[in-house]
Amino acid sequence: MKELISKEREKIALANGLSIGSLKVSFLLLSRLLELGWNFALSRWRLRRVNELGKIVFTRKKPTILNSGTIKIGNLVRIWSNVNRVRLAVGKGAELTIGANTRLNGPTISVSHKVHIGKNCRIAPHVIIMDSDFHDVNDRLAEGKGGSIVIKDGAWVATRAMVLKNVTIGKGAIVASGAVVTKDVPDYCVAGGVPAKIIKRLEVPAEGETEKVLG
Repeated sequence: MKELISKEREKIALANGLSIGSLKVSFLLLSRLLELGWNFALSRWRLRRVNELGKIVFTRKKPTILNSGTIKIGNLVRIWSNVNRVRLAVGKGAELTIGANTRLNGPTISVSHKVHIGKNCRIAPHVIIMDSDFHDVNDRLAEGKGGSIVIKDGAWVATRAMVLKNVTIGKGAIVASGAVVTKDVPDYCVAGGVPAKIIKRLEVPAEGETEKVLG
């Protein structure tokens, strides 16, 4: 907590061209802390249907949460509904886990089996993550196929992309806007197109630099 307050003080000082120890920075920091305190309390209420919630999780505007299974959200996760409302729908017996310091900025996530989103991920507006077909191709009244989705640490799924059943998106990978992911995306690769294919390989960060890149 002390580290977060210190970082916030530095941000305020830099944004206003003031010294870190000035009285005005302290006043602005206090105002900011009061605002964050209110947001924290409101976020706990908005996320009351979540089974396991990290110590510090913030929302912007109200998400839609339908939970008949299990939702686990890690520490320092941000759930923003500014551009598009975040929608989380978890069916009976299904599980959604979201790792620490991940940002959901307006996606729709439908879980019939299991969806795991790692740490330090970025999920953009209008993204759809769906681990089931819901309907069989030949018999629309029959249940469709499904399978788990894994999005590893540091991955970024860009605007209007779709991630479908039985897919793993690798560590530090990027899914381009509008892509439809039906197959695995390796670590540190960019995937794009319909269906998504590997269009670029990213530089793998050196040991010790990984967390910096992912964060």
